[in-house]
Amino acid sequence: MPSLQSAPVPEPIAEKWNNREIFQLLWPLAIEQILALVMGAADTVMVSSVGEFAVTGVNIVDMINNLFVIAFTALATGGAVVVSQYIGRRDVKNSQLASKQLIYSTTAVSLLIMVIVLALNRPIIRLLYGAIADDVMEAATIYFFITALSYPFLAISNANAALFRAVGNSRVTMHIAFLSNILNIGGNAFLIFGLHIGIAGAAISTLVSRIVASAFSTLLLVRSRGPISLFGLLKIQWVPSMIRTILKVGVPSGLESSMFMIGKLLTQRIFTTFGTAAMAGNAIAGVVNSFSFMPGNACGMALLTIVGQCVGAGDYEAAKKNTTKIMKLSYLTIFVMSGFTFIFIEPLISLFSLSPEAHNYAKLFLSVHCISMVIGWAMSFALPNALRAAGDARYVMIVAAISMWTVRVSFSYLLSYTFHIGPLGVWIAMGSDFITRGACYFIRWKRGAWQTKRVLD
Repeated sequence: MPSLQSAPVPEPIAEKWNNREIFQLLWPLAIEQILALVMGAADTVMVSSVGEFAVTGVNIVDMINNLFVIAFTALATGGAVVVSQYIGRRDVKNSQLASKQLIYSTTAVSLLIMVIVLALNRPIIRLLYGAIADDVMEAATIYFFITALSYPFLAISNANAALFRAVGNSRVTMHIAFLSNILNIGGNAFLIFGLHIGIAGAAISTLVSRIVASAFSTLLLVRSRGPISLFGLLKIQWVPSMIRTILKVGVPSGLESSMFMIGKLLTQRIFTTFGTAAMAGNAIAGVVNSFSFMPGNACGMALLTIVGQCVGAGDYEAAKKNTTKIMKLSYLTIFVMSGFTFIFIEPLISLFSLSPEAHNYAKLFLSVHCISMVIGWAMSFALPNALRAAGDARYVMIVAAISMWTVRVSFSYLLSYTFHIGPLGVWIAMGSDFITRGACYFIRWKRGAWQTKRVLD
């Protein structure tokens, strides 16, 4: 295992981010994304052994938990941008101070959310889902309560991972993700199959894996003396101006993600009106498609680090050059993954036990989506990270909100019902949303308006 401590920022930015360095940043990010997807599927399979009520309860809680994860991820994104820009400036003192501010603010927010959920977990479930079966409610309440205890550890892990990525050390986050996932799966096996404690076992293994991940990553950062050091973390020193700067990037990112989730939920309701086959076809198409954009996600995460450091150094030419390079790579990987899915669409869907009608729906949805992915996904989901890293997060949020409601949501209902295209209308609208927002981000980037934005004074 390589050294996990960060090192001081070395050579000039333009020379630092050569092809080799970009590859060293990217491949662990891609592996981490794939790990999360595979382990998540394994986790679901193991929980399903408890019964349908357990799977339903976990799914209900995970939908709620995802809304809170958005807040933690948004803060981590804001912190990553601020720290990476300080690193680009070679301002080690402030990059270390900003790292601590991210941990303090993340811990405070997550503790507040945890206390609210622990006190009101059952009423929250009732409010969002209404009357549900007693066994499902019992499973959901147990799972919600125990996983809520993990919020601070999850939030700190996310923040620590963002700090490691900000300095370009993505291998650490990959190793920690691997450790966390192994603990989670192993814990499930022991607690569910060995001790037979059901849904509580799944929740406890999640809690333990998050505690270990946060403790391990925090220890590494406390021991580090580089630009992302948390040395002296317990000597709390609040710097409101830095926290405001982190929120300046984090809040728009959080609002954007929240609106995305709400819009996605609204469009998913359409499938329920077209029957079980449409719902099943949509679910399986989503599972198969999720593998297609994993490399693209890694490219987007890399842009936060690289563009942040370039902008912090005032080297906008390096920012443009590296963004172009990574965007080309993103398009290439998406083309390959989508092409593979399109060519092998039949055997991929056949892996799942679907009715002929659901099978045809999944094939139709994926065929349309493979085309829209190639055209617009990289521009709509990877490129905006370059804009965020430069301090243009507000523009990204505004475009995403307008495109979500005027294109994805509105077109979904219009195409599905008014033009009688049926559930396929949702996937066409989704692709239209990719292309629309991607075009707006591309124009913004080419015109250079992002170069007038400032994150740091």
